[in-house]
Amino acid sequence: MKFVDSARIHVKAGDGGNGCMSFRREKYVPKGGPDGGDGGRGGHVSMVASAQLSTLLDFRYRKNYEAARGAHGQGSKKNGRNGKDVVIQVPCGTVVRNAVTGELIADMTGDGEEIVIAEGGRGGWGNPHFTTSTVQAPRRADPGGKGEELDIELELKLIADVGLVGFPNAGKSTLIAAVSAARPRIADYPFTTLVPNLGIVRYREYDSFVMADIPGIIEGAAEGRGLGLQFLRHIQRTKVLAVLIAVDSADIAAEYAMLLDEMARFDPELLEKPRIVVITKMDAASQDFTHPRFEGDVEVFSISSVTGDGLTALKDALWKRIRQGGGEASPAAE
Repeated sequence: MKFVDSARIHVKAGDGGNGCMSFRREKYVPKGGPDGGDGGRGGHVSMVASAQLSTLLDFRYRKNYEAARGAHGQGSKKNGRNGKDVVIQVPCGTVVRNAVTGELIADMTGDGEEIVIAEGGRGGWGNPHFTTSTVQAPRRADPGGKGEELDIELELKLIADVGLVGFPNAGKSTLIAAVSAARPRIADYPFTTLVPNLGIVRYREYDSFVMADIPGIIEGAAEGRGLGLQFLRHIQRTKVLAVLIAVDSADIAAEYAMLLDEMARFDPELLEKPRIVVITKMDAASQDFTHPRFEGDVEVFSISSVTGDGLTALKDALWKRIRQGGGEASPAAE
């Protein structure tokens, strides 16, 4: 399935049905009173979050969503039916904004969470509503109200416990493949990962957590170079960041500082998240390798996703930080 994490759509709620102007006309009742029915409400347009979806791909093919209008009122005080609602399903983690004003409408994080984003127009009143002590036969009925209409921007931010951050070819895809059932594309060249990948990591006997692998960051990612700007938002919801640096890096400390700088320029709050440093590809390290000290005395783990060395200690550390920072692991991990 193709991964799509942004879309723009147009939604239109249904107009309300018109109220009816009618008078009772029966044999032997020459002066029957007003009996026009009310118009039905226009259909709403709602959104509901679904854990069964993982992409906004459907919105690339369908851009317009319109609910039905309410039926008009009729004589004999017959009210019109309400218009049929339209319910749009989106993946959990979808941010909904007004495309014109940029106003946040909803942040759909919970499975089954639902919100009305465009309200249907109210039904118009029939003429009985306008009867007064001085006007017993009103010749007036209301038209139905207009349904709301707006352009919507959808942006998907993955919900995961751990976000993997690193330069291209740092070993992120190899790690997520080693500790979960995810099978991302892996090769020995940069930008093998072109879309985010989620993997469920089984921990000990009964627990689990969700790990997200995003395409590699390059210098200037916060300004849109490479794939960084497009996918950095997928680590904004994570509870813990794992910064991956390959052991064969020309300058491990400088690479770490550059990664922090790109994250800070994209969203300073990313640096407030708990993080660890993971030195990868230790199966290729020299015998005398020692990692440098990192700013803030961040904890460092050395692993080989190929041999499995260090993976148990890494999972222990990640699980500890998930529990400290956010309580329970993400529902998607269950």
